[in-house]
Amino acid sequence: MPQVMTAYDVPTGDVVYWRGDGWTRDVREAVAFDDATLAEAASTRDAVAQKVMDHYPIDVELKDGKPWPTRYREVVRASGPSVRLDLGKQAEL
Repeated sequence: MPQVMTAYDVPTGDVVYWRGDGWTRDVREAVAFDDATLAEAASTRDAVAQKVMDHYPIDVELKDGKPWPTRYREVVRASGPSVRLDLGKQAEL
C-alpha cells in the first residue's frame, strides 16, 4: 500500500506532508512511496532542525493519481474539523 510522510509544522502547528522538495499543507501534493527510507531521512533532518515534529508515514490510496488518506483520523487531519465544514482546510477546497 502506498504511503506519504506527515508531520506537524513547528512554526504554525499545521499538518504537513512531504512532497519531495519540502512540505505542503495539501496531502494531494505529497509524494506517495512504497519505501519510506528517503522520506524518513528527510523528515528526520527537518525534525532535528526543528522545522517539523512528530513525523510518521500514513497509508493512502491514489484517487485520480493523487494520494488521499485511508484512515478516518488522517482524513480529518487532511481536511479539517468534521463538525464545522466552514473552518479548516475543507473550507479552502
